[in-house]
Amino acid sequence: MKKLTASLISMLLALPVAAQAAHYSANQDDSSLGFKTTYQGQSFDGTFGHWMASIDFDPAHLDTSKADVTVDLTSAKTGESTRDGMLPNKEFFDTEHHPKAHFVTTSFSKQGDKIVAEGTLEMKGHSEPVALTVDFAPDGDHATMDIHGKLKRLSFGVGEGDYQDTSVIGADVEVTAHLNLTAQ
Repeated sequence: MKKLTASLISMLLALPVAAQAAHYSANQDDSSLGFKTTYQGQSFDGTFGHWMASIDFDPAHLDTSKADVTVDLTSAKTGESTRDGMLPNKEFFDTEHHPKAHFVTTSFSKQGDKIVAEGTLEMKGHSEPVALTVDFAPDGDHATMDIHGKLKRLSFGVGEGDYQDTSVIGADVEVTAHLNLTAQ
């Protein structure tokens, strides 16, 4: 019986183990989540001060990688008081009814020399597919992840009513993130 048990344990240990992506938490004090668009042809940047990210990532095993990000839209700032005062309004983020945006990946894939995170972004009652380019740099138990993408603001109802004119407020919004991550 001991031989059978020892053989069974040896066989189980020899079986290939499914690769697991490392679980990371973002250090918000030295990470950033931002956006960039135009107003009357002039570029402006904004940031979100409060967000949470749960990231399981391994560039060698993208099939087990995933990300879940929740953004507090009430924390949006552009550095210009009039614009900052308009962002929470119904025409833009409508934070009274939709205080958060939520992005969940459906897959990570290698496309040429780039890693692309595909997922669904829910914002202001709209749910749309989004593709983001990911640059990942591991360093022991730490890593950085830089993320870039482009959204169509009107697809999410941002800039409704008088603000739909894309010659005044740009149609495209660039989304960027620089995440300093620690493995858990």
